[in-house]
Amino acid sequence: MLNSLKIENIAVIESADISFDTGLNVLSGETGAGKSIIIDSINAILGERTSKELIRTGTNAAYVTAFFTSVTKETEAKLDELGIEKEEDSSLLISRRISADGKNVCRINGVTTTVSMLKEVGKTLIDIHGQHDNRSLLLKENHCAYIDKLAMNERLFNEYVSCYKKFVAIKKELKNLQNSEAENEKNAEIYRFQIDEIEKADAKEGEIDELISLRNRLANAEKISAVLNLSYDEFSGNNEESGILLRLKNIISQINTVTDYEDMKEVSRNLQTAVYTLEECAQSVKHGLDSVEFNPSLLEETEERLDLLSRLTKKYNTDEKGLELIAQSLKSELEKIDSSAERIEELTAELDSVGQNLLASAEKLTKSRVKASEIFEKKVADELAFLNMPNVVFNVDIKDKALGLTGKDDIEFLISANIGESPKPLIKISSGGELSRIMLAIKNVLSEKDDIMTMIFDEIDTGISGQAATKVAKKLYDVSIGKQVVCVTHLSQIASFADNHLFISKETTNEHTFTKVKTLAQNERKYELARINGGSVITQSQLDASNEMLLQAAEYKRGK
Repeated sequence: MLNSLKIENIAVIESADISFDTGLNVLSGETGAGKSIIIDSINAILGERTSKELIRTGTNAAYVTAFFTSVTKETEAKLDELGIEKEEDSSLLISRRISADGKNVCRINGVTTTVSMLKEVGKTLIDIHGQHDNRSLLLKENHCAYIDKLAMNERLFNEYVSCYKKFVAIKKELKNLQNSEAENEKNAEIYRFQIDEIEKADAKEGEIDELISLRNRLANAEKISAVLNLSYDEFSGNNEESGILLRLKNIISQINTVTDYEDMKEVSRNLQTAVYTLEECAQSVKHGLDSVEFNPSLLEETEERLDLLSRLTKKYNTDEKGLELIAQSLKSELEKIDSSAERIEELTAELDSVGQNLLASAEKLTKSRVKASEIFEKKVADELAFLNMPNVVFNVDIKDKALGLTGKDDIEFLISANIGESPKPLIKISSGGELSRIMLAIKNVLSEKDDIMTMIFDEIDTGISGQAATKVAKKLYDVSIGKQVVCVTHLSQIASFADNHLFISKETTNEHTFTKVKTLAQNERKYELARINGGSVITQSQLDASNEMLLQAAEYKRGK
């Protein structure tokens, strides 16, 4: 439960330390004194959206710190999930700093957290009911959740949602495959053609360079042959004249005749070396000449092969090795397309199976909701009768609808507040007082199913007075038994039932407005009740009436 709340520099509150007790905590005070600011501060430590406009004028930051005791297992489980260390005594400390630059610093048990983490923990700590919740009660899309809560359908609902999400995912995949089936067939035809032309080409790495070299040789074979023939004739000679080698050998023979001339021996040796070298060159030319092939048909084949490979590498923007990789990729895509037909069959069968399970799960939910709605109708009607709406007829209307995220049930609360009128949707109710009592009745019916230990009612007394107000006060007290209830009120009837009465006031000092929070002692409470009832001038008769209200409230409490 919420043990204490410290507020600094929020709106007109410069500093306030507020202590809360178990049971019914009532906040009262004049309009504009700052009661709503306290609720805003509590919302802040629960992770709700705040504004820098909350920061007190003349300061740079606002602070809210809340201390909780005896937190529930649900809260502790959430702390474990978020990796925040728990306290051994099950206490919890939350703080939030709101800066003028818009930045927030949040801490849970001293650990810095995000606002979203704060909100996750906050949901397990406090249930705040304000006028916004009255409006949400009018929306029939929220009514199913109330019935599920009473029926304790969390397990059934989670099972259904899991099955529904699976069903939707399968249906989406199946639809996508079916929509793309025609396109897949077209693509498959293209892929098969591309794979076929690449595989038929059977390109080898580096083959294009080899073909270019071969083509050049074949295209120049005649010229090469003529050049080599002429070159060989120059080396070896022909019928008309002798070649270089023979002439050199003749020169050597002539020089060798003058061996007495010592310098000519060296010349002879050098010429002989040259002859050996030229003979090797002549043999190379002869070998080249023998290997030259003038083959027009081979040249044509080479040109065609080179054209094919050049066209494919240009088409697929790659080289010979890349063509092989592309073929492998196309085969992979083709396998996916070929398997899509099988996948469609699998998904169709799976969709049917999951659909049957989904329907069965939805029917379990419906059965549980129908049973819970009967109990809910009676309990809410009983609560409303107690709250001065004795002729009320409250119905839970359940109709079939298409399977959706919440099941197949279209649930709406119907009510008739007067005899002879047929039940109508809650949205047709114009009375704020009736709506407040309906919400209180529902909260009371659901309170035993709710693990949250602290409930806050912000102006639950809107539109009610007199005997109805007394009934609401008694009901708020009933809800607070075993829990903690915090209620902001303008009614003395509700204030009289407080276990802890907090008085909110404001004063102006040095042109600055300050809000103060004071816990009223028992003998001070009758003055506050008299102020609520009678205004600024308090008479003895008003005090006596207020004291009587306190005595009657105490007697009711003793009876509980």
